[in-house]
Amino acid sequence: MKPLSAKKIEATKLKSLYPEPFASMIQGRTRRKLGDHFGLSNFGVNFTELAPGAMSALQHHHLTQDEFIYVVSGTPTLVLGDEEYVMQPGDCFGFKKGEGIGHQLVNRSSEPVAYLEIGDRAGGDQVDYPGHDLRAQFNADGSWSFLHKDGTPY
Repeated sequence: MKPLSAKKIEATKLKSLYPEPFASMIQGRTRRKLGDHFGLSNFGVNFTELAPGAMSALQHHHLTQDEFIYVVSGTPTLVLGDEEYVMQPGDCFGFKKGEGIGHQLVNRSSEPVAYLEIGDRAGGDQVDYPGHDLRAQFNADGSWSFLHKDGTPY
């Protein structure tokens, strides 16, 4: 392998892993899985683009995985618990595992947003989605299971 432009790595407009009705809420998000392209296994790196009006994910927080974002272009709004911050290119933020503060990026502007998201792949992760009857469990095989808050599967 040799260095290459992130834009040359295939963009995925995959349907979200979320079950419905949540999956359709994540339209307008495109990811280029940079870390996967290079075979990284300890952490993931995504180049993510949000169309105007799109969101990165449902507001969520992780039990065992840290996350980090770096804004490349555009002005996304970081929703962090009950607070909101308009971010600029060059701004960054880290989300420490286990803090229980829900977060997401929303593109409320009329221009596209691009950012890097970096996260570890620690096993045993659980993700809570405040405000939604949804919980995710990271499985040993690297897949995700989605459950209602009472533990019943979707």
